[in-house]
Amino acid sequence: MTTTPRYGPADAFRAPRYTGIRTFARCPHVRDPEGVDVAAIGVPFDTGTSFRVGARFGPEAIRTGSTLLRPYNPNLKVDVFGTQSVVDWGDLETTPGDATRSVAQIAEGLEPVLRAGITPIVLGGDHTIVLGELRAHAAVHGPVALVLLDSHCDTNDRYYGQAIFHGTPFKRAVEEGLLLPERSVMAGMRGSLYDDGEWERARELGFDVIPCEELRELSAAQYAARVKARVGDAKAFLSFDIDVVDPAFAPATGTPEVGGLQPFEVLRLVRSLAGIHFTGYDVVEVSPQLDGPGGPTALLAANVAYEFLGLNALRGR
Repeated sequence: MTTTPRYGPADAFRAPRYTGIRTFARCPHVRDPEGVDVAAIGVPFDTGTSFRVGARFGPEAIRTGSTLLRPYNPNLKVDVFGTQSVVDWGDLETTPGDATRSVAQIAEGLEPVLRAGITPIVLGGDHTIVLGELRAHAAVHGPVALVLLDSHCDTNDRYYGQAIFHGTPFKRAVEEGLLLPERSVMAGMRGSLYDDGEWERARELGFDVIPCEELRELSAAQYAARVKARVGDAKAFLSFDIDVVDPAFAPATGTPEVGGLQPFEVLRLVRSLAGIHFTGYDVVEVSPQLDGPGGPTALLAANVAYEFLGLNALRGR
């Protein structure tokens, strides 16, 4: 017996996709957890950014970029809305200029969602927000494995004397016991560094670090095999920083690094992770005021989130 999910997008054959209030993939804005499997949740915070701000407008732009999404994912061979009930939860509260308080607000706002059995897809926001996400996930599930696609490890200790910043969240998460670094993989790292030990310090924390040049030499299947062997049977969290993509294709981000991956490459890498038990996902660092005509960065981020829906529909299979 099959059941129809309670929530999903409007029928695009009845209502054109450019109509309606801008929610993620045109799913209804709902804050009642009953009958909800997956919730897209915005976190409009960007004052943990070290270079170009603007990711506070990322959730809005990603929602706009998601209007073209259709139900059936032909690559993962799953109807992402026919197999799970999906809503747009709206945005969590944050405090501009106060990273410490904002991270606490994110954790407080996200934990009830997780306790209700809902899988969140968080739309950022700069990468500072992931510390609040991981606090919530660890409170509900215990420490989780991290699968990170990013051009930076984000394991530095301080920026301008501040411990909570978009370049520090995974160091703080290890210190707080939120992550299982020995089960975690960071991939896509590139660009100039502060010193020759930056990636090595992430490895010393326990992470497997795959620089972008090494990642390019792996097929999607080889990357997935490495990640799955590392994660094992642990519950995991998938974090996607849009700056892992080359700025020629995704210019709208706070800390762009040249020589990155192409969109089709990163989408293949994300899809290859099907079968891992992810407790949640995020896509961060979209700063739409820096985007080109047509919003290519926001479009790509929306499609990354769409692949998350596919992974979630296939979770554990």
